[in-house]
Amino acid sequence: MLKYLRQYWIYAVLAIAFMMGEVYVDMFQPKLMAVIVDDGILGMNSGGKPDVDLIWSTGIRMILIVLAGGACGALCAVMSNLCSQNFGNDLRKAAFDRIMHLSFQQTDTFTTGSLITRITSDVSQVERLVQQSIRGFVRCFMFLFLGTGMLMSLDVHFLTIVACAFPLVLIEILFVLWRTNPLFTLLQERIDQMNTVIQEDVKGLRVIKAFIQEPRENKRFGAANQQLVDTQLKVLLLMAFMRPVMNIILNLATVVLIWVGAVQVRDGGLAPGEVMAGVTYLSQILNGMMMLAMIFQMLSRGIASGKRVREVLDAEPEIADSEPKPEPAPGRFQIERPVVAFRHVQFFYPSQPQTEILREVSLEIWKGETFAIVGATGSGKTSLVNLIPRFYDVTKGKVEVFGKDVREIPLAELRDQIAFVTQKSELFASTIAENIAIGRPGASRAEVEEAARAAQADGFILEQPEGYDCMVAEGGMSVSGGQKQRISIARALLKDAPILILDDATSALDLRTEAALYDALSKRDPDVTKIIIAQRIATARRADRICVLADGKVEACGSHEDLLARSELYRQICESQEKKGGAA
Repeated sequence: MLKYLRQYWIYAVLAIAFMMGEVYVDMFQPKLMAVIVDDGILGMNSGGKPDVDLIWSTGIRMILIVLAGGACGALCAVMSNLCSQNFGNDLRKAAFDRIMHLSFQQTDTFTTGSLITRITSDVSQVERLVQQSIRGFVRCFMFLFLGTGMLMSLDVHFLTIVACAFPLVLIEILFVLWRTNPLFTLLQERIDQMNTVIQEDVKGLRVIKAFIQEPRENKRFGAANQQLVDTQLKVLLLMAFMRPVMNIILNLATVVLIWVGAVQVRDGGLAPGEVMAGVTYLSQILNGMMMLAMIFQMLSRGIASGKRVREVLDAEPEIADSEPKPEPAPGRFQIERPVVAFRHVQFFYPSQPQTEILREVSLEIWKGETFAIVGATGSGKTSLVNLIPRFYDVTKGKVEVFGKDVREIPLAELRDQIAFVTQKSELFASTIAENIAIGRPGASRAEVEEAARAAQADGFILEQPEGYDCMVAEGGMSVSGGQKQRISIARALLKDAPILILDDATSALDLRTEAALYDALSKRDPDVTKIIIAQRIATARRADRICVLADGKVEACGSHEDLLARSELYRQICESQEKKGGAA
């Protein structure tokens, strides 16, 4: 992740320089205070007579130096924040970009809740690590080394006190870090689990309310939240003992220093103001060590979060462009071959290698053809069409688009040829027009409205108070299932791709609206190849050909009339729907 930090090195350097200025001021102040006490108040160099002018002049110098130190501190904070925030911004965008390019299998493995945690909480932890490292390490080490030097310049005996206190502080720091380190990764995982529950429950709120499952989900969230609280408490309890113990060591060291200083003052080796300066330097040294302990704790947590962010950044997309091969023909590919072809395709999901979803599927779909796929739930219909835009790769065999293996086509070029309406219609929190225009950014309002009319969506859109400019709630919760499907179909039609895939995209439409939709599709562009997954025979029978899938294999393929004559499974489906009044 250093490459994201490297470009902001100038801010880091300036922050360090300003912090050095602030610490130098802190180191200089005790000396001035010693002058005020010894020479200004006690008058040790003027026969015991106080020197008011010296007090005023030295006090003014202290005020000016403090102002300079405060300015350095403020500028250090500005520079360190510019560095860390810009770094975090770039890191977050890089992680999000990588997530957008991961395959469905990879996002399922990470889980949505974990990805949200990594791109928010984990990146924020790394940001804080960078910011505190720039400021804290410089301050702590300068306090440690410069403070020790200044303390030695007063009296060498003071160094012995620091040498005795230092191992005690170090042992405590190492003990706390040893106990808390394993908890930081666990803590982020607990946040993952809680975010997953929140994401699932907010998304499925209607189901929860419909089945009166609020108590169950409250209990599930409570369990995830309690695990997070328990882990956080373990960390906080361990950290809670650090400061009191360090304060005890600091106070004991201060008492010993005062006692040694008093002896030295009695013997004439030190002045009272120098003892006061020694106490201040000792306090700075030990407080610097305490600050260093907190930074090491933040370092441990930041490293744990950094590893989780790197897991995302280092995840190579499983579905990626292959090495480019020389291609003879320009344009949208060659069209003398089938538009889509499945050649002896076998497929199973990587997470379930024991379950074969598709077995020896061979099909050819031609230009301008309307091709329907029917079959029982779990027969592999959606899995089959998901292979066309390479949402997944085949296990064996190959899928061809315009005569080319999809694995040899750049992903952007391949998916540009396909308009896909998924089984679950997804809308975004923007206007209806903007949701439709996702199909072709830059499309005019007239083109958006024409696509909506073809999708039979224009009527209900114009009934909205703001028409096409009406805002859609998050997840499309402000529109019905049928309206959501029609907006999604309009989005696909606006794309004007040569291949249109409708994955059970009209299931929420009544038969009359569905019939009007398919009539509009047939008139819109006869060269578009339409692949339709249908649960209703009334939908499938309009297709030129119908493929019947059963247990991942092609049971039969032909027109509605052909299948009625020779496919027992197709006849059973038709008869079942006729009895239920599902065919028309």
